[in-house]
Amino acid sequence: MSNPVLNENNLERDTQYVETMAFPSNQVMTVNGTLQVTGLMGLIMLIAASYTWTRFSLGYTDIVAMLTGGGAIVGFILALIISFSRWSPQLSGIKYLVPFYAACEGLFLGGISAVFEASYPGIVSSAIGGTFAALFIMLILYRMRAIQCTDKFRSVIFIATLSIAGIYLIDFIGHFFGLSVPVIYSTSPFGLLVNVVIVIIAAFNLIIDFDFIERAAERNFPKEYEWYGAFGLIVTVVWLYIEILRLLAKFQRR
Repeated sequence: MSNPVLNENNLERDTQYVETMAFPSNQVMTVNGTLQVTGLMGLIMLIAASYTWTRFSLGYTDIVAMLTGGGAIVGFILALIISFSRWSPQLSGIKYLVPFYAACEGLFLGGISAVFEASYPGIVSSAIGGTFAALFIMLILYRMRAIQCTDKFRSVIFIATLSIAGIYLIDFIGHFFGLSVPVIYSTSPFGLLVNVVIVIIAAFNLIIDFDFIERAAERNFPKEYEWYGAFGLIVTVVWLYIEILRLLAKFQRR
């Protein structure tokens, strides 16, 4: 129940819908199919990120700022549309929306990554490496069942994720009044510890995402749901990357 996209309530509600439908065996969701779509979305993100990164390196900072901000805003809007239109009907059109979302996220990530890299050379490659390491470690732990995705586990991660979202929301609103949540930006031991905990929570969300995708495939969800599963997984990976990037920046500022 942690990832607002791939959560238990959505799974149960969509299962009730699937039980009223009959899909051909070659038109049902598979785990491998979801991973292939995720890989394709990752490639789109990389291409888009490379574009903003290149514009920044050439000195077109105004264009980069526009692309970064526009990517963030449009990506957020698309995320809301995708999240609330899973069965409209049978995810029709989602395979067109998810690639656009990936492109917008790529523009956003390319912009902020270029800015961080300019301030802390080498930080982006470290953040990318850390993100992939966390992704594969969580996948291995999940496949080995070293971490059981129980209802209690989902509830704990959900509460933790909701708390983090609440802190970020308070900080965002506070900026309009010249205020902020100090711990988010602090490089003190406590500030670093908070960021480490956030990274761990983001990584644990991957376990829930894997479990969600696997159970959806077992329940013979329609093949279009592969795009929704990939979308939800990308949401978590992007969050994880940003948190690792921020954590590494804090270490370099000490």
